[in-house]
Amino acid sequence: MAMNKFALSVRSFSSSSAVNQLVKPPVQVFGMEGRYATALYSAATKQKSLANVEKDLIKVQDALKTDVKFKEFILNPVIKRSTKSEAFKQIGAKISLNAQSTNLLQVLAENGRLKNLNGVINAFKTIMAAHRGEVTCEVTTAKELDAAQKTKLEGVLKSFLKSNESIHLSTKVDPSIIGGMVVSIGDRYVDMSVASKIKKYTEIISTVV
Repeated sequence: MAMNKFALSVRSFSSSSAVNQLVKPPVQVFGMEGRYATALYSAATKQKSLANVEKDLIKVQDALKTDVKFKEFILNPVIKRSTKSEAFKQIGAKISLNAQSTNLLQVLAENGRLKNLNGVINAFKTIMAAHRGEVTCEVTTAKELDAAQKTKLEGVLKSFLKSNESIHLSTKVDPSIIGGMVVSIGDRYVDMSVASKIKKYTEIISTVV
C-alpha cells in the first residue's frame, strides 16, 4: 500500500492538488529525477525518516560504484520489471532499508526507470543539503587551486550566504577556460573565465567589422 501511494504521488506530481498535498522541499529539483526525489522527500518527511533514507540511498549509490553485479542487475533490460521490483523488496528486508527507500527502488523498477537511479539519488542529496542549510558551490579554474587559495575563496563565497547557511565547496579543473573562474553557487551561476571574455569581445568585434 505504501509503495502504491508513493507511485501515485510521483505520477500525479504535476497536478495542483498533488502539489498541495506534498511536503515542499527547500529547493526545487527539476526533471523526471527531481519529481521522484521530491516525492521521496515528502514521503520521508511525513514518516520522520529523512536521515535514514539519505543513509540508505548513499549506501545504494556506493554499491552502484563498487558492485559490478548490482549495477548489471540494475541496467539489464532483459530482466522483467516485476522481477526487479520483487528483488528490491527482498533486498530491502535483508539489509534493513527504510520502507521509503525500498518503495523508491520498487517504483523505479516497475516504471522502468532504474537507469535514472543515480540521478534520483543525486537530486535527493541536493534537497537534503538544502534541508540542512548547506549551499553547494562548484568552482572551475584553469589550474588547480592550492590550499591557501581554496581557504580564501571559501571565505569570500561565505559572505554571500545567510547566517543559517553553510557552504559545501567543490573545485574542478578545466584548462579550456584559459584563466579566471566559473562559479556555481546554489541556483546562481557566474562565468568569470578568460575564455568567456574572449568570446564576448569576439562577438562585439564581429558585429562592428
